[in-house]
Amino acid sequence: MTPADIQGVIFDLDGTVYLGEAALPTAPDAIARLRAAGKRVLFVSNKPLYPREDYAAKLTRLGVPATPDDVITSGYVLARYLARTAPDQRLFVIGEPPLLAEMRAQGLDVVADLPGDAREVMDASGIDGVVVAFDRTLNYRKLNIAYQALMRGAHFYATNADKACPMPGGFIPDAGATIAALQHITGRQVDALAGKPSSLIVEVALERLGLPPERCLMVGDRLETDIRMGQQAGMWTAVTLTGASGRTDAKRLQPPPDFIVENLGELAQIVSGA
Repeated sequence: MTPADIQGVIFDLDGTVYLGEAALPTAPDAIARLRAAGKRVLFVSNKPLYPREDYAAKLTRLGVPATPDDVITSGYVLARYLARTAPDQRLFVIGEPPLLAEMRAQGLDVVADLPGDAREVMDASGIDGVVVAFDRTLNYRKLNIAYQALMRGAHFYATNADKACPMPGGFIPDAGATIAALQHITGRQVDALAGKPSSLIVEVALERLGLPPERCLMVGDRLETDIRMGQQAGMWTAVTLTGASGRTDAKRLQPPPDFIVENLGELAQIVSGA
């Protein structure tokens, strides 16, 4: 197969299509060229901070027309998965309000807090599962509730395991930091991970595109999530050097990505031939 056989392109967002509130150079034009060449386009984010409608609106505002159906988030995937496999569990969520709303919209029983003082050993016996996500309001109280529940045998779920999130000017801690803390103090491992590189998010993406993996290209800036997921799924892979990964690290990866590009404009030329 050749790049011309690629029919679907899955884009990471942060560090790939945009950074903060600005589209990355060449990204809007490159995506428009791929669409004009007949490629199906999907956007996938590990960040569960906003509903899919907000991501679609942001993309449109930045010059990349999109609808909510064009976007998949780790929060959406995890909510769908739990609604199907554990609909009756009572869940404690370390996450921000949009994720709680996403999970409740799927009919899940979500508790955002428990009565008591953060310094106390809380009675978390009524919690069946703990969900960990990117949460900029994380505090000791939330960590303690999650710890007590997990020590009592609650299931351990996570939207994503990214260590840090790219922002203009640098990075900030992401869900992976909270997961690592809870794993360290409980000795537990995550039972189900929804975001990249999980197979759960791949299944939803391929279902949405209606294509086999060998006809799809995964594009992202992170080797450990975007590229790893694409390779494990049997997709073509492309790393763009506009975010977290450098050329040297990309070349050292075994196997390396199929394409290493400076930006999406270079990738569009390879895939669309124009």
